[in-house]
Amino acid sequence: MNLDFLNKEQKEAVMTTEGPVLVIAGAGSGKTRVLTTRIAYLVEEKHINPTHILAITFTNKAAGEMKDRVLEMLGPVAYQIQISTFHSFGLQLIKENYDVLGYHSNFTIMDSDDTITIIKKIIKELGYDPKEYNPKAIRSKISGAKNELMTPKEYEKYAVTAYEEVVVKVYERYEQKLKTNNSFDFDDLLIKPIELFHSHPEILKKYQDKFEYVLIDEYQDTNEAQYILSKMMSAKYKNICVVGDDSQAIYAWRGANYKNILNFEKDFENTKVILLEENYRSTKTILNAANDIIKNNKQRKEKKLWTANEEGLKIRYHKADNETDEAHYVVKEIQTLLNKGEKPNEIAVLYRTNAQSRNIEEALLQENIPYKVVGSFYFYNRKEIKDLICYLKLIYNSNDDVSFMRVVNVPKRGIGDKSIENLSIKAMNEHSSLFDAITSGKELEFKTMIESIQKTDCSLTELVDLVLEKTGIKHELEQEKTLEADIRLENLEEFKTITKTFEEKNGIISLEDFLNEISLVSDIEEHKNNHDVVTLMTIHSAKGLEFNHVFLIGMEEGLFPHSNSLMDLEQIEEERRLCYVAVTRAKKTLHLVNARKRTIFGDVSYNLPSRFLDEISDEYLEVDSDIMMSTKSQFKKEDIIDSSIEYCVGEKVEHDNFGIGMIVGVEASIITVAFPYPHGIKKLLKGHKTFRKVIGD
Repeated sequence: MNLDFLNKEQKEAVMTTEGPVLVIAGAGSGKTRVLTTRIAYLVEEKHINPTHILAITFTNKAAGEMKDRVLEMLGPVAYQIQISTFHSFGLQLIKENYDVLGYHSNFTIMDSDDTITIIKKIIKELGYDPKEYNPKAIRSKISGAKNELMTPKEYEKYAVTAYEEVVVKVYERYEQKLKTNNSFDFDDLLIKPIELFHSHPEILKKYQDKFEYVLIDEYQDTNEAQYILSKMMSAKYKNICVVGDDSQAIYAWRGANYKNILNFEKDFENTKVILLEENYRSTKTILNAANDIIKNNKQRKEKKLWTANEEGLKIRYHKADNETDEAHYVVKEIQTLLNKGEKPNEIAVLYRTNAQSRNIEEALLQENIPYKVVGSFYFYNRKEIKDLICYLKLIYNSNDDVSFMRVVNVPKRGIGDKSIENLSIKAMNEHSSLFDAITSGKELEFKTMIESIQKTDCSLTELVDLVLEKTGIKHELEQEKTLEADIRLENLEEFKTITKTFEEKNGIISLEDFLNEISLVSDIEEHKNNHDVVTLMTIHSAKGLEFNHVFLIGMEEGLFPHSNSLMDLEQIEEERRLCYVAVTRAKKTLHLVNARKRTIFGDVSYNLPSRFLDEISDEYLEVDSDIMMSTKSQFKKEDIIDSSIEYCVGEKVEHDNFGIGMIVGVEASIITVAFPYPHGIKKLLKGHKTFRKVIGD
């Protein structure tokens, strides 16, 4: 078998077939090529029976790619090799041993929605309120316990709060229900094989005899269950080859333990360690910057990426005035690249949190540059944002039946389909809106809540806060205590940045004008999943991908590294690994961008530049001297409002857009002005630069 296409270290990783092998594969160093070639080498050169090889990776996509490459090398014999994800392999073991586990052959696998339904039912059966004990939060706790191999009895030892004691009870009954229903959940696909092997050593021996060679990809991402399963499968022959990069371990939040790869040599004596340090992806400059960043982590295997690629351009560092300028700078640079003939699909914008995508999306829309948001929805199409906008529409126009139908039971209020059906018939008979037809029941509670919000005089940003609080949306997501719920909360908080920006730009707090403005953006159809588009994604979603040109935005303390990590050294190291992953996605050019001030969740903050910028040597950076100042947001906060001006009812003001009007109401920070037709009554922020008092007649 010709291995001339491999470098010296890759060749060593392929040909060292016996005993434990740890391959530390730096970003862009060809690890998939090594894994697939090693499998082919075992079959072609070592004449290993294909059925005796087990290769495991993490995603169905990665497993599919691995199968395709091996098939290309070996032909149909590749179909005999077990190449799969951990969960697919676990399912295979369960299928072959369901009777020993005490199940029937027609068992089912519960998806996440099914498990939530079961847990909700159990919570009610136990006499608890699902609003207080959120089913998704409890599901997350149970999943965490199972992946740490903790039974309900073992979990009980760690239950110190009343909440955790409820989790124990639910967990216990949940497991009973799964067994009664002849069902497994997704976590069981890892847990049940381990239980099987512990209780039936003869079955474990059978599989250990079968799989003489075990290969595991992305070993730094293994959790406790995957780690134990790996050790069990390879315990007899110890021909285990794990490939990974501790510097790209970024999934601690979902149970992965990067220390598994650091401890591999302790777990397996006489381990052969091979470093893949030659990078085939990036320029020397980009790689040197990545090395500068990651060397600050204490918990890591020592390695230094290098490349024979060109030196490349310096990394551009741009400091914008605010998040809108940041977006306009990025889009201007993207347009320059496109004008030079670069393909849109070779350009990516990466960010730490989903909520950061909104400004970039709007700037791309303005310039008519097609894009796709990976791993998330277009901002205004996210469920939680649509729900919030429908609440605002209903508050503005209670006859809006479409908005009413969307939010009347969001969050769940026990208003069932039958109630809505009866209400619809009543409204039709009375020729009224659904809202007006309400006279009783839980629907009346909902109506009363909306009416109380309608009567509240406040700014748009305060209105959003009021809606999130009074409707129970915020409380429900806070109680859920899951990563998905946290992301939804961040997106809802980010909506306050939109209202704040609208108020500061226009000086008005009219709900009507605001809804009209955002409809121009939110009604634009989401871009289809076109391949020839600019890619927007979180850094977590970008792992394993590469682009010619990368823009990494929001490089500020509190944003990246994230504020949740600032007090914990281990979490800071994970954030640094995340930065390393982001930087090493770039092949040709990299832009690092931050802002002097940023409106996050409606509040203006002045953030320090990210510590990761300081860690990059000056010789690799080109700092922009002309800080872009977009005319769309060039104002400073102190330019917007002059709080010293006093207003009285009956006085006149002249507005830049609405002309001359009369003050008809004065509140703390708001004046109400009657303008001539067609503008009508407007609420304005006192002292805003868009209007001034009219002196005399």
